[in-house]
Amino acid sequence: MGDYVDRGKQSIESICLLLAYKIKYPDRIFLLRGNHECSSINRIYGFYDECKRKYDLQIWKSFTICFNWLPITALVAEKILCMHGGLSPDLVESNDILKIARPTDVPDKGMLCDLLWADPDKTIMNWGENDRGVSYTFGKYQVTKFLEKNKIDLICRAHQ
Repeated sequence: MGDYVDRGKQSIESICLLLAYKIKYPDRIFLLRGNHECSSINRIYGFYDECKRKYDLQIWKSFTICFNWLPITALVAEKILCMHGGLSPDLVESNDILKIARPTDVPDKGMLCDLLWADPDKTIMNWGENDRGVSYTFGKYQVTKFLEKNKIDLICRAHQ
């Protein structure tokens, strides 16, 4: 569920393996975009430098194009919503996600940004400031409200 790069010295090999598995098993492998599948982030945290060191900038640009096409969320059995980050104040109905056109880069704010960056916070009920300086935190009330409105049982996320 995202952040396939910037997690060690073999990000290129890791993402290539995952993409190869996706090609080989298209109905069994599902890749979702994380906040590190964003050029402005992976340029800083190592993937850009790894591409430049091992190959050239064209490979990084090609991966950026690929990442801009990755799905943001997945809905499993109509009951489990998977995403890298979390909920957004702009996300009222799960179908709102379908309005995100791809390919796309990640903006600094808005629903797409939140789906990749937002974090839960046990100490609040609604929305709060995110210590990361990007997106929001969301509380239990917002989760319950979203789940009930959309008839979803669970939100599964990866960003921590």
